[in-house]
Order: sequence, then structure tokens, then C-alpha cells
Amino acid sequence: MAHSRSAKKRIRQNEKRRLVNRAQKSALKGQVRKFLEAAQQEPAKAADALRATIKKIDQSAAKRVIHRNAAARKKSRLTRRLNKLTAAGRGPAGSSPST
Repeated sequence: MAHSRSAKKRIRQNEKRRLVNRAQKSALKGQVRKFLEAAQQEPAKAADALRATIKKIDQSAAKRVIHRNAAARKKSRLTRRLNKLTAAGRGPAGSSPST
């Protein structure tokens, strides 16, 4: 247990920050879940859901809830998933030639 006043204050601050970060992470996970559900059920609305999800990811990275590289990785993976769905929806006529 901490003895000095500053160490006790540090403990209080850390606890508050932990709860805030936890809520932020939970909200982020919920937003990602919404995007994945939209991508599965309504691919037309998935682009809007992705935009909202990327915004939430950027906000979390800006507040240092998640690392900026983790944010970039999440955004990349979600965007690739959306692109894969839209490419599958267009069929072979709309696909680009492979090089």
C-alpha cells in the first residue's frame, strides 16, 4: 500500500483512468461489432458503419486508449473486409484484373 500522499493520489488517478479507458475500449468493441453485423446483413450500409468505426478508432488512439499502430491495424483490417465484401458483391465483371 502506498504511504506518501502523492502515491495515494496516483492510485486514485490510475483507477479513474482505468475505468475511463475500459469504457472507451468497450464502446470501441461495440462499434466494431456493429460494423461487422452491418457488413454481414446490409453491405450497402457497411460503408457508413465503417466510417463511424474508423472515427471511433481514431478517437481512441488520440486519447491513447489504444496504441496508434493497433488503431492503424484495426482500420486496415476492417477496410480490407469491406473491400472484399464489395468486390464479392460486384461479381467477376466488376473485379479488377490481377497483376
